[in-house]
Amino acid sequence: MTVSVLRCHTAVKRALGPAGPRTLRWTRLAATPPCGEETVAQTPWCRGAMWRGAAAALLCLAAAWIVRRGFEPRVRLLSAAELRRYRGAPGQPGLYLALLGRVFDVQRGRKHYGPGGAYSGLAGRDATRAFASGDFTPAGLVDDVSGLSPPELLSIHSWLSFYRDTYEPVGKLVGRFYDENGAPTEALREAEAAIEEALKFQAENEQKKQQFPPCNSEWSPAKGTRFWCSTESGGVHRDWAGVPRKLFSPGGRGSRCVCVRSSGPPWGQPDSSQHSDTGDLDHPHLQQYEGCQPLAEQCVLPTG
Repeated sequence: MTVSVLRCHTAVKRALGPAGPRTLRWTRLAATPPCGEETVAQTPWCRGAMWRGAAAALLCLAAAWIVRRGFEPRVRLLSAAELRRYRGAPGQPGLYLALLGRVFDVQRGRKHYGPGGAYSGLAGRDATRAFASGDFTPAGLVDDVSGLSPPELLSIHSWLSFYRDTYEPVGKLVGRFYDENGAPTEALREAEAAIEEALKFQAENEQKKQQFPPCNSEWSPAKGTRFWCSTESGGVHRDWAGVPRKLFSPGGRGSRCVCVRSSGPPWGQPDSSQHSDTGDLDHPHLQQYEGCQPLAEQCVLPTG
Protein backbone atom coordinates (compact mmCIF):
# COMPACT_ATOMS: atom_id res chain seq x y z
CA MET A 1 0.00 0.00 0.00
CA THR A 2 2.86 2.38 0.85
CA VAL A 3 4.41 2.12 -2.61
CA SER A 4 1.07 2.53 -4.39
CA VAL A 5 0.17 5.70 -2.50
CA LEU A 6 3.59 7.24 -3.04
CA ARG A 7 3.47 6.52 -6.75
CA CYS A 8 0.07 8.15 -6.81
CA HIS A 9 1.43 11.40 -5.41
CA THR A 10 2.62 12.77 -8.75
CA ALA A 11 -0.43 11.60 -10.70
CA VAL A 12 -2.87 13.15 -8.22
CA LYS A 13 -1.02 16.47 -8.08
CA ARG A 14 -0.85 16.58 -11.87
CA ALA A 15 -4.55 15.81 -12.18
CA LEU A 16 -5.64 18.33 -9.56
CA GLY A 17 -3.28 21.04 -10.80
CA PRO A 18 -3.34 24.45 -9.14
CA ALA A 19 -6.95 23.92 -8.15
CA GLY A 20 -5.97 21.19 -5.72
CA PRO A 21 -5.87 21.98 -1.98
CA ARG A 22 -2.53 23.53 -1.13
CA THR A 23 -2.69 22.25 2.45
CA LEU A 24 -2.81 18.62 1.33
CA ARG A 25 -0.10 16.53 2.96
CA TRP A 26 0.96 13.14 1.71
CA THR A 27 1.47 10.54 4.43
CA ARG A 28 3.80 7.61 4.19
CA LEU A 29 2.06 4.54 5.58
CA ALA A 30 5.33 2.92 6.57
CA ALA A 31 5.66 5.32 9.50
CA THR A 32 7.96 5.25 12.50
CA PRO A 33 7.15 3.92 15.01
CA PRO A 34 5.44 1.01 13.19
CA CYS A 35 1.75 0.51 13.89
CA GLY A 36 0.83 -3.05 14.72
CA GLU A 37 -2.43 -4.54 15.95
CA GLU A 38 -1.71 -3.51 19.52
CA THR A 39 -0.45 -0.02 18.84
CA VAL A 40 -3.40 0.75 16.55
CA ALA A 41 -5.76 0.34 19.43
CA GLN A 42 -3.46 2.06 21.89
CA THR A 43 -1.99 4.97 19.90
CA PRO A 44 -4.14 7.76 18.42
CA TRP A 45 -1.32 8.61 16.00
CA CYS A 46 -1.50 5.11 14.55
CA ARG A 47 -5.26 5.31 14.11
CA GLY A 48 -4.80 8.67 12.35
CA ALA A 49 -2.10 7.22 10.12
CA MET A 50 -4.37 4.43 9.00
CA TRP A 51 -7.20 6.83 8.21
CA ARG A 52 -4.83 9.10 6.33
CA GLY A 53 -3.51 6.14 4.41
CA ALA A 54 -6.99 4.99 3.48
CA ALA A 55 -7.94 8.48 2.36
CA ALA A 56 -4.79 8.71 0.25
CA ALA A 57 -5.57 5.38 -1.35
CA LEU A 58 -9.09 6.51 -2.26
CA LEU A 59 -7.70 9.77 -3.63
CA CYS A 60 -5.25 7.73 -5.68
CA LEU A 61 -8.07 5.75 -7.26
CA ALA A 62 -9.98 8.94 -8.03
CA ALA A 63 -6.86 10.50 -9.55
CA ALA A 64 -6.30 7.48 -11.76
CA TRP A 65 -9.89 7.78 -13.04
CA ILE A 66 -9.37 11.50 -13.73
CA VAL A 67 -6.11 10.90 -15.57
CA ARG A 68 -7.67 8.16 -17.69
CA ARG A 69 -10.59 10.37 -18.71
CA GLY A 70 -8.51 13.51 -19.24
CA PHE A 71 -8.89 16.31 -16.70
CA GLU A 72 -10.13 19.73 -17.77
CA PRO A 73 -10.62 22.63 -15.36
CA ARG A 74 -14.21 23.79 -15.09
CA VAL A 75 -14.92 26.46 -17.68
CA ARG A 76 -16.17 29.76 -16.32
CA LEU A 77 -19.80 30.39 -17.19
CA LEU A 78 -21.12 33.94 -17.32
CA SER A 79 -24.70 35.16 -17.47
CA ALA A 80 -25.68 38.05 -19.72
CA ALA A 81 -26.13 40.25 -16.64
CA GLU A 82 -22.64 39.41 -15.40
CA LEU A 83 -21.09 40.03 -18.81
CA ARG A 84 -22.67 43.51 -18.91
CA ARG A 85 -20.50 44.45 -15.95
CA TYR A 86 -17.39 44.03 -18.11
CA ARG A 87 -17.57 47.11 -20.34
CA GLY A 88 -14.40 48.75 -19.06
CA ALA A 89 -16.12 51.65 -17.29
CA PRO A 90 -14.64 53.04 -14.05
CA GLY A 91 -15.43 50.72 -11.18
CA GLN A 92 -16.16 47.76 -13.42
CA PRO A 93 -14.04 44.61 -13.07
CA GLY A 94 -12.75 44.37 -16.65
CA LEU A 95 -13.41 44.50 -20.37
CA TYR A 96 -14.93 41.44 -22.05
CA LEU A 97 -16.82 40.65 -25.23
CA ALA A 98 -18.41 37.48 -26.57
CA LEU A 99 -18.51 35.96 -30.03
CA LEU A 100 -20.61 32.87 -30.74
CA GLY A 101 -20.89 32.49 -26.98
CA ARG A 102 -17.12 32.46 -26.38
CA VAL A 103 -16.03 35.19 -23.96
CA PHE A 104 -12.68 36.97 -24.38
CA ASP A 105 -10.78 39.44 -22.23
CA VAL A 106 -10.07 42.38 -24.56
CA GLN A 107 -8.47 44.67 -22.00
CA ARG A 108 -5.32 44.88 -24.16
CA GLY A 109 -7.47 46.38 -26.90
CA ARG A 110 -9.02 48.95 -24.59
CA LYS A 111 -8.55 51.82 -27.04
CA HIS A 112 -10.84 49.96 -29.45
CA TYR A 113 -13.34 48.31 -27.09
CA GLY A 114 -13.30 50.55 -24.03
CA PRO A 115 -15.62 53.52 -23.42
CA GLY A 116 -15.30 55.93 -26.32
CA GLY A 117 -13.63 53.36 -28.57
CA ALA A 118 -14.81 52.68 -32.10
CA TYR A 119 -15.99 49.18 -31.11
CA SER A 120 -17.18 49.93 -27.58
CA GLY A 121 -20.65 48.70 -28.55
CA LEU A 122 -19.28 45.16 -28.72
CA ALA A 123 -18.11 45.17 -25.10
CA GLY A 124 -20.08 43.42 -22.39
CA ARG A 125 -22.30 41.44 -24.77
CA ASP A 126 -22.46 38.87 -27.55
CA ALA A 127 -22.91 40.90 -30.74
CA THR A 128 -21.95 38.16 -33.18
CA ARG A 129 -24.22 39.42 -35.93
CA ALA A 130 -22.52 42.84 -35.98
CA PHE A 131 -19.19 41.19 -36.83
CA ALA A 132 -20.77 40.00 -40.07
CA SER A 133 -23.17 42.81 -40.91
CA GLY A 134 -21.23 45.85 -39.67
CA ASP A 135 -24.47 47.11 -38.10
CA PHE A 136 -23.53 48.69 -34.78
CA THR A 137 -26.99 49.98 -33.97
CA PRO A 138 -28.89 48.38 -31.07
CA ALA A 139 -30.80 46.29 -33.62
CA GLY A 140 -27.53 44.93 -35.05
CA LEU A 141 -25.66 44.31 -31.79
CA VAL A 142 -27.27 40.91 -31.22
CA ASP A 143 -26.21 37.26 -31.24
CA ASP A 144 -28.78 36.05 -33.79
CA VAL A 145 -26.93 34.73 -36.86
CA SER A 146 -29.91 33.29 -38.73
CA GLY A 147 -30.18 34.21 -42.40
CA LEU A 148 -26.56 35.28 -42.84
CA SER A 149 -24.91 34.65 -46.20
CA PRO A 150 -21.86 32.37 -46.63
CA PRO A 151 -19.47 35.38 -46.90
CA GLU A 152 -20.95 36.82 -43.69
CA LEU A 153 -20.53 33.49 -41.91
CA LEU A 154 -16.93 33.36 -43.10
CA SER A 155 -16.43 36.81 -41.61
CA ILE A 156 -17.59 35.51 -38.22
CA HIS A 157 -15.23 32.54 -38.56
CA SER A 158 -12.35 34.89 -39.36
CA TRP A 159 -13.10 37.13 -36.38
CA LEU A 160 -13.34 34.15 -34.05
CA SER A 161 -9.90 32.97 -35.19
CA PHE A 162 -8.57 36.49 -34.62
CA TYR A 163 -9.82 36.64 -31.02
CA ARG A 164 -8.54 33.17 -30.25
CA ASP A 165 -5.08 34.17 -31.47
CA THR A 166 -5.03 37.67 -29.99
CA TYR A 167 -6.93 37.72 -26.70
CA GLU A 168 -7.29 35.58 -23.62
CA PRO A 169 -10.36 33.31 -23.55
CA VAL A 170 -12.37 33.73 -20.35
CA GLY A 171 -15.24 31.27 -20.58
CA LYS A 172 -18.67 30.83 -22.09
CA LEU A 173 -21.81 32.94 -22.09
CA VAL A 174 -24.95 31.17 -20.95
CA GLY A 175 -27.68 31.93 -23.44
CA ARG A 176 -28.19 31.33 -27.15
CA PHE A 177 -25.07 29.24 -27.76
CA TYR A 178 -24.34 27.53 -24.40
CA ASP A 179 -26.72 26.21 -21.76
CA GLU A 180 -26.39 26.61 -17.98
CA ASN A 181 -23.99 23.65 -17.89
CA GLY A 182 -21.72 25.07 -20.60
CA ALA A 183 -22.89 22.53 -23.20
CA PRO A 184 -23.38 23.67 -26.81
CA THR A 185 -26.97 24.41 -27.78
CA GLU A 186 -28.74 23.50 -30.98
CA ALA A 187 -28.31 27.12 -32.12
CA LEU A 188 -24.53 26.80 -31.85
CA ARG A 189 -24.49 23.48 -33.69
CA GLU A 190 -26.55 25.00 -36.50
CA ALA A 191 -24.26 28.05 -36.70
CA GLU A 192 -21.12 25.90 -36.78
CA ALA A 193 -22.64 23.64 -39.45
CA ALA A 194 -23.48 26.70 -41.56
CA ILE A 195 -19.93 28.01 -41.16
CA GLU A 196 -18.56 24.62 -42.17
CA GLU A 197 -20.67 24.70 -45.33
CA ALA A 198 -19.46 28.22 -46.07
CA LEU A 199 -15.85 27.08 -45.70
CA LYS A 200 -16.47 24.23 -48.14
CA PHE A 201 -18.12 26.64 -50.56
CA GLN A 202 -15.12 28.97 -50.27
CA ALA A 203 -12.70 26.10 -50.96
CA GLU A 204 -14.69 25.05 -54.02
CA ASN A 205 -14.73 28.61 -55.33
CA GLU A 206 -11.01 28.93 -54.79
CA GLN A 207 -10.45 25.75 -56.78
CA LYS A 208 -12.65 27.06 -59.58
CA LYS A 209 -10.73 30.32 -59.54
CA GLN A 210 -7.50 28.40 -59.99
CA GLN A 211 -9.00 26.48 -62.89
CA PHE A 212 -10.74 29.45 -64.49
CA PRO A 213 -9.08 32.72 -63.37
CA PRO A 214 -11.01 35.91 -64.17
CA CYS A 215 -9.95 37.85 -67.26
CA ASN A 216 -8.51 41.32 -67.25
CA SER A 217 -10.96 43.76 -68.81
CA GLU A 218 -11.32 47.39 -69.80
CA TRP A 219 -13.92 49.46 -71.61
CA SER A 220 -13.80 52.64 -73.68
CA PRO A 221 -16.57 54.30 -75.73
CA ALA A 222 -14.34 54.30 -78.82
CA LYS A 223 -13.06 50.72 -78.75
CA GLY A 224 -15.67 48.86 -76.70
CA THR A 225 -14.73 46.10 -74.25
CA ARG A 226 -11.41 44.35 -74.28
CA PHE A 227 -10.79 41.07 -72.46
CA TRP A 228 -7.31 39.61 -72.14
CA CYS A 229 -5.41 36.96 -70.22
CA SER A 230 -1.97 36.95 -68.64
CA THR A 231 -0.06 34.83 -66.14
CA GLU A 232 -1.42 37.07 -63.35
CA SER A 233 -4.92 37.96 -64.55
CA GLY A 234 -7.62 37.71 -61.92
CA GLY A 235 -4.96 37.84 -59.22
CA VAL A 236 -4.08 34.19 -59.84
CA HIS A 237 -0.35 33.68 -60.39
CA ARG A 238 0.35 30.75 -62.69
CA ASP A 239 2.66 29.52 -65.45
CA TRP A 240 0.06 29.78 -68.24
CA ALA A 241 -1.92 32.71 -69.63
CA GLY A 242 -4.93 31.07 -71.25
CA VAL A 243 -7.52 32.42 -73.67
CA PRO A 244 -10.75 34.37 -72.90
CA ARG A 245 -14.00 32.43 -72.75
CA LYS A 246 -17.51 32.93 -71.37
CA LEU A 247 -18.19 30.76 -68.33
CA PHE A 248 -21.80 29.93 -67.48
CA SER A 249 -22.86 28.64 -64.07
CA PRO A 250 -25.40 25.79 -64.05
CA GLY A 251 -28.79 27.22 -63.17
CA GLY A 252 -27.43 30.75 -63.12
CA ARG A 253 -28.02 33.72 -65.34
CA GLY A 254 -25.44 35.42 -67.49
CA SER A 255 -21.76 34.61 -67.83
CA ARG A 256 -18.38 35.94 -66.85
CA CYS A 257 -15.07 36.13 -68.65
CA VAL A 258 -12.45 33.60 -67.56
CA CYS A 259 -9.04 32.54 -68.79
CA VAL A 260 -8.88 28.94 -69.98
CA ARG A 261 -5.87 26.71 -70.48
CA SER A 262 -5.57 25.80 -74.13
CA SER A 263 -2.93 23.07 -73.90
CA GLY A 264 -2.18 19.98 -71.82
CA PRO A 265 -4.67 17.59 -70.18
CA PRO A 266 -7.95 18.84 -68.64
CA TRP A 267 -7.88 20.25 -65.11
CA GLY A 268 -7.35 17.59 -62.47
CA GLN A 269 -6.50 14.88 -64.99
CA PRO A 270 -3.10 13.20 -65.04
CA ASP A 271 -0.91 13.48 -68.09
CA SER A 272 -2.09 10.66 -70.30
CA SER A 273 -2.58 9.91 -73.96
CA GLN A 274 -6.19 9.07 -73.10
CA HIS A 275 -7.00 12.78 -72.73
CA SER A 276 -6.90 15.61 -75.23
CA ASP A 277 -4.11 18.16 -75.09
CA THR A 278 -6.40 21.19 -75.43
CA GLY A 279 -6.57 21.96 -71.74
CA ASP A 280 -10.07 22.92 -70.58
CA LEU A 281 -11.36 24.27 -73.90
CA ASP A 282 -13.83 21.38 -74.14
CA HIS A 283 -15.45 22.15 -70.77
CA PRO A 284 -19.25 22.05 -71.27
CA HIS A 285 -19.93 25.35 -69.49
CA LEU A 286 -17.60 27.41 -71.70
CA GLN A 287 -18.47 29.38 -74.81
CA GLN A 288 -16.23 31.21 -77.25
CA TYR A 289 -16.72 34.94 -77.77
CA GLU A 290 -18.22 35.59 -81.17
CA GLY A 291 -15.85 37.35 -83.57
CA CYS A 292 -12.71 36.48 -81.55
CA GLN A 293 -9.88 34.23 -82.63
CA PRO A 294 -10.14 30.81 -80.90
CA LEU A 295 -6.63 30.84 -79.40
CA ALA A 296 -6.03 34.60 -79.07
CA GLU A 297 -5.03 35.81 -75.60
CA GLN A 298 -7.24 38.89 -76.00
CA CYS A 299 -10.68 39.61 -77.39
CA VAL A 300 -12.24 42.98 -78.30
CA LEU A 301 -16.01 43.40 -78.43
CA PRO A 302 -16.94 46.60 -80.28
CA THR A 303 -19.51 48.96 -78.74
CA GLY A 304 -23.03 48.48 -80.09
